[in-house]
Amino acid sequence: MAITTVLRDWLLDSDPSLQWQVERDLLGAPPEVWQATRARVATEGIGAAILAAQDDDGQWAGGAYFPAGYFGSAEAEAPGQPWVATTWALKDLRDAGLDAAALSGTAEKLARNSRWEYDDLPYWGGEVDVCINAFTLATGAWLGVDMSDLAQWFIDHRLADGGWNCEAEEGDSTRSSFHSTLNALRGMLAYEQLTGDASVRDARHGGEEYLLRRRLMFRESTGEPVADFVTHFTYPPRHQYSALTALDHFRDASLAEGTRPDPRLADAVEVVRAARRPDGTWLQGERLHGRTWVTVDAPAGEPSRWLTLIGTRVLEWWDAA
Repeated sequence: MAITTVLRDWLLDSDPSLQWQVERDLLGAPPEVWQATRARVATEGIGAAILAAQDDDGQWAGGAYFPAGYFGSAEAEAPGQPWVATTWALKDLRDAGLDAAALSGTAEKLARNSRWEYDDLPYWGGEVDVCINAFTLATGAWLGVDMSDLAQWFIDHRLADGGWNCEAEEGDSTRSSFHSTLNALRGMLAYEQLTGDASVRDARHGGEEYLLRRRLMFRESTGEPVADFVTHFTYPPRHQYSALTALDHFRDASLAEGTRPDPRLADAVEVVRAARRPDGTWLQGERLHGRTWVTVDAPAGEPSRWLTLIGTRVLEWWDAA
């Protein structure tokens, strides 16, 4: 399904953080065009709003993963969790395509001032949660921090079945999780691309094989669907897994390595294709609860520019192969 003029114009009528990706991934614009749009992320819309909320000590909301004063507060009793502390703000800015130069001095400030809520560990060393460490690995590499020790952590903590699980460090599980494994894969791929360090590549490939054996959606033991979350598409997904976010990772890895799509992705591709509406859009699913600095995408049930960008580029990548 070719992108229509109406759909193109609707996608381009958006925040620079989305617009530059539409130009690059869907319209094939020359680098000087989409790079100029990307440069606006620091001064307009989502990127500018999050940058303006940064604390003088380099953090956001006074905390590493949770805002200062969160535990024991009324907010801690509310559904979901807040998405405004340092880890989430940095992830949002990185996903938006912000030039790391706009955060000059932030890495050093966080090294001095930010500690994890878990055991008061130093920020750039990571902690014990796979997803948190994945976000930190990619963000640290983006900001020029030496993250080689944390990269090794992923090799050392990979489970016997090939993936990762946030609950493994507490002794609650020895089986990998779809959510944790995808976050680990995305963090490691970003680390490789940003640093050129291929030390985690074998572990990443093994984690990808874990998901591919399950065709991104199914239990290996019974062949039944894992759960409804695989077909629940929402943006931003934060830490949540879906067939769409997984396919977007496999597209990134395929383009980075010059490989063809694995045939075992076919079931997930058809789920994404089936969710596309006749006008070429995808609808926003139920959004994750919790406080944010800025509203990124459409309300639940309405056409989502972000999901439409991601769904369209995934299907174009697959169909072109």
